[in-house]
Amino acid sequence: MSILGNMVDKIGNAIGIDLHSKLNEQVASLLDPARIQQIVSKADEAGLGDKVRSWIGKGDNLPVSPDEIKQILGNSEVQNLVSRTGLPAETLLPALAHFLPDAVDKKTPEGTA
Repeated sequence: MSILGNMVDKIGNAIGIDLHSKLNEQVASLLDPARIQQIVSKADEAGLGDKVRSWIGKGDNLPVSPDEIKQILGNSEVQNLVSRTGLPAETLLPALAHFLPDAVDKKTPEGTA
């Protein structure tokens, strides 16, 4: 398990909730083809389209920072995720930066959204 995965577990245990389940559920909500296309469009607007396309393509996934995730998803989507998970943005954004590239990559195995 990654360092971030261990941290997510420790935080979840400290506050008495299964953060992995909450994060997996919310990441899954971002992974239908229409949502992935929206993410690509938002990433293009933010100048981050190459990063998101690397997650969809068959090569290596380019890393993304929590601030870039916020730019890609937009403030309203981040606030929706904060509301649905009960996690503060300061916890949610780093977790999404870690998990979302791999989740998109696995959801698009043929290199298309």
